[in-house]
Amino acid sequence: MSRIHRAQEVSQVATIRDVARAAGVSIATVSRVFNGSSRVSEGAYQRVRSAATQLDYCPNETARSLTTSRTSTLGVVLPDLYGEFFSEVIRGIDHAARQEHYRILVSSSHADTDALVSIARSLRGRVDGLIAMAPDEGTAAAIGQMTDNFPVVLMSPRFNVQTCDSISIANFEGACAMIEHLLSIGHQTIAMIKGPPGNIDAEERLRGYRTALRDAGKETSPALEFQGDFTESSGYQCCGAILRCQPRPTAVFAANDYMAVGLICAIGDTGLRVPQDIAVTGFDDIALAQYMNPPLTTVRVDAYELGERAVRKWICSAQEGGPVDGHETLPATLVVRNSCGTREPVAADLRPRQRRRGSGT
Repeated sequence: MSRIHRAQEVSQVATIRDVARAAGVSIATVSRVFNGSSRVSEGAYQRVRSAATQLDYCPNETARSLTTSRTSTLGVVLPDLYGEFFSEVIRGIDHAARQEHYRILVSSSHADTDALVSIARSLRGRVDGLIAMAPDEGTAAAIGQMTDNFPVVLMSPRFNVQTCDSISIANFEGACAMIEHLLSIGHQTIAMIKGPPGNIDAEERLRGYRTALRDAGKETSPALEFQGDFTESSGYQCCGAILRCQPRPTAVFAANDYMAVGLICAIGDTGLRVPQDIAVTGFDDIALAQYMNPPLTTVRVDAYELGERAVRKWICSAQEGGPVDGHETLPATLVVRNSCGTREPVAADLRPRQRRRGSGT
């Protein structure tokens, strides 16, 4: 056999006709099998699948999407793709999507509202729907206007959007519980490292911090609130200003664990100790939290479940042709370890309080 003939044989790709011929069925039957139609007998289904495996047949997704108007792909837009929280969200989305025979197409908006809307619009026609983190009211409203024949689920929207199902975390409740715990074990001056401005999760955690202090009859003070951006370096950089406060805070609540980790490292570099000289707590319960020295008191958020539940909501919305159950808030869990000064580990489930009413449309 010549090299040309061998190359032609190697490059030959099985077609839907080859599968139909090998399975002894019509081309239409093969098409129904790969489109998930129930109008195929079990025997025919098994013969088609067996023939496709033997021939190493892969359906032409482009042609199939033109025929069915479906891509079997779900778009995902997140503010960032870096860090354990977002990787866990993606892992949950991917696992649930694969169970439903969907692929995912992931993009980052870099926390830019215009970029998020632009990406969402560019994905239309390439995906069957969208899961997106909407950081502000304007973004949620803009995406909410794109839902005609394009189901969308929003994660952590600032307000409910009538045209979309949505899901978020009990940020406010988690922050309240953390401050209430710190007060209950004797801390009287509690500082906070805030998350980035405009981020709804950060704002809800700040609101919880202030509310818990006021409910306890304590004044809130801008002098005890320090600006961070959810990174370890911002937590580290806040250390000097926190330690210069007069009187010095006995505890610090960081709006996420990465900033808490940075702060603990910075405190250690000054020669002070956590929690003997100053307590430190966080939010998210990343994997590293339990291995810190001391182990970090934090609020546990199941980022994997957040992603998984978002897909389940999207599937229901796609099947029903619109929103099904509105907004859902996942509970958070207070996890008490040694960094706050409490010796005995404690975990308490925090159910969401009544969500603020409103609409982004």
